[in-house]
Amino acid sequence: MTFERPKLWTPTPLIYSSHLSGRIQDFCKTLEANGKVISWKNRRVLVYLKFESLHPPHSFKHRGISLFAYRAQEKYGKDVHLVIASGGNAGYAAACAARNLGIRCTVYLPKFSTPSTIKVLKEQDAEVVVIGSFYAETLEKAKEVVTTEEKAVLVPAYDDPTVWEGHGSMIEEIAEQLPPGKKPTSIFCSVGGGGMLGGIMEGCRKVGWEDVTITTLETIGSNCFHHSVLLNIPNASSDFATNLPPYIERLSSPLPMDTSKELTLAHFTSFHSAASGSLGASTPSLGVLQTALTRRGPVKPVSVQDEAVMLAALGFVDDHKTLVELACATTLVPAYFPEVLDSLKLPTPEGEADDIVLVFIVCGGFKVSSGDIPIWKKGVEEGAAKEGWSGWKVVVGDGQEIFVRN
Repeated sequence: MTFERPKLWTPTPLIYSSHLSGRIQDFCKTLEANGKVISWKNRRVLVYLKFESLHPPHSFKHRGISLFAYRAQEKYGKDVHLVIASGGNAGYAAACAARNLGIRCTVYLPKFSTPSTIKVLKEQDAEVVVIGSFYAETLEKAKEVVTTEEKAVLVPAYDDPTVWEGHGSMIEEIAEQLPPGKKPTSIFCSVGGGGMLGGIMEGCRKVGWEDVTITTLETIGSNCFHHSVLLNIPNASSDFATNLPPYIERLSSPLPMDTSKELTLAHFTSFHSAASGSLGASTPSLGVLQTALTRRGPVKPVSVQDEAVMLAALGFVDDHKTLVELACATTLVPAYFPEVLDSLKLPTPEGEADDIVLVFIVCGGFKVSSGDIPIWKKGVEEGAAKEGWSGWKVVVGDGQEIFVRN
């Protein structure tokens, strides 16, 4: 049975940010005035924000999970039953997709889930099952249902080619929305398990941007992708690369298409970041990691301290009147602390008149409220008051450490 394909999502706006463009431009002028040679001299810096927070479930996950749900409906018909284990944005996206398509969805939540999370899911007509003391146990219960129901389908949160394909549509939109002749110098995104990064790389492939640099942002204490990248780079010899915290284990995994080769994954046994509610994947997607290590354009990982993310989130409220999750604000750290951009050594466009075009994916997330603002302010104040404080730590690439201040 086939179905007329519904409108799965509405294109989100790409907005030019005069605030952040000016902030970075002023930083470049300051460097130049202090006698530092900068590659971006006499270049305009243009910052664009892709507002993925404007989807109905408030995050980019609406794209890939909607496409996955639609194809599941094509395969199994209207009686398909979407099943997902997620206490976060993936579960909300699945519930919204199922409601849009008129199909059944059950979201399995661990026992520590909040009443507000249960409420938003039920508002989308999803069935909610609260079971399991931790996520892995909840996931196993969801898998049991899929094995016993003929038309039940387990919805992946991030590790699936169809999900990446759906997420990649944001890049196709950006290619159409940028002014004629403009191409990103770098695209910035946060990383949890890697679903959005997989989509961005797939989208770049489709539009001919395989050479575009992608800068990934994570918080220290939930940065499984950054550590996994370094574990697979032979010459990564920094202390950050070689001396892993006690909560990170090394796991070896053979590549699906070539079992004679394997990658090493950083596996987190616990998380130590305020953003881990959305960024806290135990390991990154193997397929996304493999593509990131082999694509033509570099993928530059960055890990940042929580307080720098809080400052970026607070700055975004002031500048763009938008409140976002810390997982989303992580992406914005290089815009609010341009010294991070400077340390990245991003490429300079070949044409002398070409602008520096920086695209930040405002990925969204529903777990945020006005009550978070005083918590973030307090966290920043308490962190800066600690004895010996020298700034908020940012780790770039293979272990270069810089410290930023507000």
